[in-house]
Amino acid sequence: MRILFLSHYFPPEVNAPANRTFEHARQWVRDGHDVTVITGVPNHPRGELFPGYANRWLQHEEIEGIHVLRTWMYLTANEGFVRRTLNYLFFALTAVLASLRATRPDVVIATSPQFFCGCAGAIVAALKRRPFVLEVRDLWPDSIVELGQLRTRWIITALRHLETWLYRRAAGIVVNARAFIEHIAGCGVPRERIALIYNGIDPALFHPRPKDDALLNQHRLQGKFVVAYMGTLGLAHGLTTLLEAAEKLRGRPEIVFLLLGDGADRAHLERETEVRSLKNVRLLGLRPRHEIPAWIASCDLLLVLLRDLPVFRTVIPSKLFEYLAQERPVILAVPSGEICELVSEARAAYVVEPEKSTSLVQAIEQCRRDPAGAQAQARNGREWVEQHFNRTRLAREMARFLETRAARD
Repeated sequence: MRILFLSHYFPPEVNAPANRTFEHARQWVRDGHDVTVITGVPNHPRGELFPGYANRWLQHEEIEGIHVLRTWMYLTANEGFVRRTLNYLFFALTAVLASLRATRPDVVIATSPQFFCGCAGAIVAALKRRPFVLEVRDLWPDSIVELGQLRTRWIITALRHLETWLYRRAAGIVVNARAFIEHIAGCGVPRERIALIYNGIDPALFHPRPKDDALLNQHRLQGKFVVAYMGTLGLAHGLTTLLEAAEKLRGRPEIVFLLLGDGADRAHLERETEVRSLKNVRLLGLRPRHEIPAWIASCDLLLVLLRDLPVFRTVIPSKLFEYLAQERPVILAVPSGEICELVSEARAAYVVEPEKSTSLVQAIEQCRRDPAGAQAQARNGREWVEQHFNRTRLAREMARFLETRAARD
């Protein structure tokens, strides 16, 4: 099968959409499919080009058998509604133009959360006269509305019409959370056109391993109890809660909080850390993807945080699977929903209320008091992830769904 995939993000960018798209595409290539990805030059999240890339009209490279067409991008940091919208719109336009250089595929797939990439996918599929599949990784525009990034009523109405049009236009829709199925079916899409493909882990990359003593020594963390958040430092995560917890535990010098990543909230977090004189908090910036397994292994407790907003009841953070695959203790502080139910059923992590620093501190203290109990949960988590969230199996499930959609043409 020839697959043409449109994704705003792709490695060497290291966010969840880039990782999921790459790992699926790589497995499809290994299984004999021909995969082309149209994406932009790598610059997320700071709007700065990664080393070795130029912001030219069109560049071609091959990554582990995947044909990658990179387009010119309007470069901007991942902050500011107007600039980011321009970034999305320009990519949609250049992606359509870049598709003229791609071989006619059997199926065209585009991934959200922002729907301008989806629009580009629908247009490309129409130009190629091939079926269009939309991957929905987040409910948009609900998420930006609830985060307060968009308040203009007529724009919200227009985006909701666009959302419904895309759902109905697609020959198939892939979602990564069960709650999305209800939402999309409520827009008039037959359920048989919707496939649930959870996020997962690359078992070759994420598996139990010992702490990296060299890494801990390099950052003066040897002998510390390291509590870490890794990923996007964004408005969705309520990371001020972490700072409040650190403030409550400032009298416990053996406990250190790490933030690894970058995003729209980084400057605010750096200012707050300085204003509050939090010597027990360290922001280490964005780390390369290949370093993340060593960091996970070297931390004593990992945090998965989301703000207490209704839209996040439907979200299943992909980082959770990576932490658990390495058999590390995890605190899950997200709104009650599918992921809380799944984790509680598997007895895989501490589940606490979101945006409640007191609850977060209590869970950290519990982990400190009962390391054997924390490790038992981590072991449950590893077994759960290995059984249900192996990326190879999930990628093949998605490929079979794409084949059924392509066959209906």
